[in-house]
Amino acid sequence: MLIRFLLLLLFALAGPARAEEPLAPEEAFRFSARVVDVRTLEARWAIADGYYMYRDKFKFALEGGTLGAPTLPPGKIKDDELFGKVETYRKEVKILLPIEAAGTVTLKAVSQGCWDGGICYPPLNQQMPIELAAASGTPATTGAAAASAPTVGPAAARTAAIPATAEDESSRIAGLFKGDNLALVLVSFLGFGLLLSLTPCVFPMIPILSGIIVNHGHAVSHLRAFVLSLAYVLGMALTYAAVGVAAGLSGTLLSAALQNAWVLGSFALVFVVLSFSMFGFYELQLPAALQSRVADTANRQGGSLPAIALMGALSALIVGPCVAAPLAGALLYIAQTGNAVLGGAALFFMALGMGLPLLLVGAFSRSLLPKSGPWMEGVKKFFGVVMLATALWLVAPVIPLWLQMLGWALLMLIPAIYLRALDPLPAHAHGWQRLGKGLGVALLLGGAAMLMGVLGGARDPLQPLGFLRGGAAAEASAPTFERVASIERLDARLAESAAAGKPVMLDFYADWCVSCKEMERFTFADPQVALRMKQFVLLQADVTANTDADVALLKRFGLFGPPGIIFFDAGGRERVDQRVIGFQSADQFLPALERVLFK
Repeated sequence: MLIRFLLLLLFALAGPARAEEPLAPEEAFRFSARVVDVRTLEARWAIADGYYMYRDKFKFALEGGTLGAPTLPPGKIKDDELFGKVETYRKEVKILLPIEAAGTVTLKAVSQGCWDGGICYPPLNQQMPIELAAASGTPATTGAAAASAPTVGPAAARTAAIPATAEDESSRIAGLFKGDNLALVLVSFLGFGLLLSLTPCVFPMIPILSGIIVNHGHAVSHLRAFVLSLAYVLGMALTYAAVGVAAGLSGTLLSAALQNAWVLGSFALVFVVLSFSMFGFYELQLPAALQSRVADTANRQGGSLPAIALMGALSALIVGPCVAAPLAGALLYIAQTGNAVLGGAALFFMALGMGLPLLLVGAFSRSLLPKSGPWMEGVKKFFGVVMLATALWLVAPVIPLWLQMLGWALLMLIPAIYLRALDPLPAHAHGWQRLGKGLGVALLLGGAAMLMGVLGGARDPLQPLGFLRGGAAAEASAPTFERVASIERLDARLAESAAAGKPVMLDFYADWCVSCKEMERFTFADPQVALRMKQFVLLQADVTANTDADVALLKRFGLFGPPGIIFFDAGGRERVDQRVIGFQSADQFLPALERVLFK
């Protein structure tokens, strides 16, 4: 089945141009414009793969000012059936336009292009209002907003979805797709996925898969363990690809809708039920009539593969919804071009890269299992505790901090008692008993500290006793954000900050976003970063609830989900090149702050 799937994938990638329908002209030739300096505009077209534009068909006019002769770059010679030998552009074209104007002007452009599939479009009229006093290399709007209506007002320009001239990391990654090198794209995204496997969003998948393997018992072979792991990873990868394509085409991260108490609680309950079965409270068994049939199927297939693939799919949706730069780049490419085949294949390979460590865990977990006996029961109880920890981690975003800390305290105190932390060891105890008691004592002390933190009002699981040394005062001195819940409120605060000559940092955050909390805990709390952040007006868009207003804020900046940080300079202009997508350490984040402040 795997070989058949890969062959179908290769056939699909070999002929995407033949399978897809022609794009609308506004989508095939995305128009945008920006101010280069007080006397120059730049008109830009992002041209979809498989389309081209004629060099000699461009015409321009300027309302509100005087327009000079445009400077067009040389094109590539094409032997055209209609026009003979002509110069054409593919991928992208940028045209410089000298102007004499001030205030608000409207740039009008006429262009013409064709699709390689055999369609030539009629001349395309596009126009865009540009505020000359408010730009210095700032994108005016996007092609989607500019091309869709005969007159584009300032409101449409403000709510553009994807900055066509962005130079942030996700845009550079999206540029990988434009090289027509399929192997490079897929290998690159496989590598991106391998790097993402080291992030906290992937860590909970390790105990999930390990628990599945352990629950099959000591009799599971290396091959069966690998097949079970492969089913889990393929379920995860197919889900990443399908949901990623849907997000790219719709502009909404669909998995964000699953980050609520009911879904997370139900998924956590599954792990609680599995955990209690590992403690021996009950046996999870099918009715006797079905057991023999399922056993035969398991022996042939190496386990309940559809169920494990479903677990992988659910893990992809619920455990790891945060957006990193590679994922944002692929979604940006899909949104801009509509090429779901290549974008989906890249996401599939990225998820395979994320799953490579999981395959290793599954393949070698069999070697780590001891022979049947008391040890096996101990291992099952260990994974029972790990599954309880995974359940607590899943519901952490939707429960109060004090309840989280109480849960972690109990998860340390109860295993400590079973490890005989409070019981005396026999006089001639062997080394393993002493090691177990040492771990039990460490867990007992940690759990007691966490419990004291809950009673003392601490709200940081990593520093439960911080309240004893004035941790609350230290927390109060850290940079704080002002919440903005709508585009209108954001626009008002940006205008106020520009009038005061203050740069702005806008942070997109959600309670269920692990990388967002990493940024708060490790990056924003760094003393040097906090010092620089105090020079900004700090705004935060909390998109935890994924309301219509939250979605509108994300779409305004072409984001698919948190974490994402947008910078504006002292004049109110967005610094598109300094966007931060995904987690960055303090050492990486500090230079971005300084570039906005001093450049």
